[in-house]
Order: sequence, then structure tokens, then C-alpha cells
Amino acid sequence: MAVLPLVHITNTPFTRMGLTEQVITLLPSKDFATEFYPEQVHEYIELFKVNALTHLVGGRIKGYEFKTEQTEDGLVIVKVTQNAA
Repeated sequence: MAVLPLVHITNTPFTRMGLTEQVITLLPSKDFATEFYPEQVHEYIELFKVNALTHLVGGRIKGYEFKTEQTEDGLVIVKVTQNAA
């Protein structure tokens, strides 16, 4: 089981760009992670960082760490670690 912070990237009348929420889901392995082109990932990480630090830090949650891992085919996945006290 994992708690996944989600950042919405669509702009509709019902949600705003960058709206952030957390959901609980099951992930059997990192093989299900989204793979990004290296030139795309920086913007996604920065958007997530801003929203995570604004909306998802507090109480026991002290922050997040972000690491990129390159796949065999040259794409990138982002590993997000939640720091809790």
C-alpha cells in the first residue's frame, strides 16, 4: 500500500492547475511508475515540489525528497520519499 500525492495538471472549471491531493492505492512494484522523457521531468518535479511543500507538509510530515532514476531505455522515473517524524 502507498500514499500517493497527486497533482492535477488540467485546467477545468472544476479544478485549478496544480491542485494537490493524496490518495491511497496499491502498487506491486516500481514497474508501474510513469516513465518520462528526461527533458520533461524537471517541470513535473518542480510543480510537485511547490504543491507538496504548500499542501502536504505539516504535523508529522516534514518534507519530501525527489530522485530521478534512468530506465534501460533512457527514460526517467521519479522516486518521491516522504520524510516523517
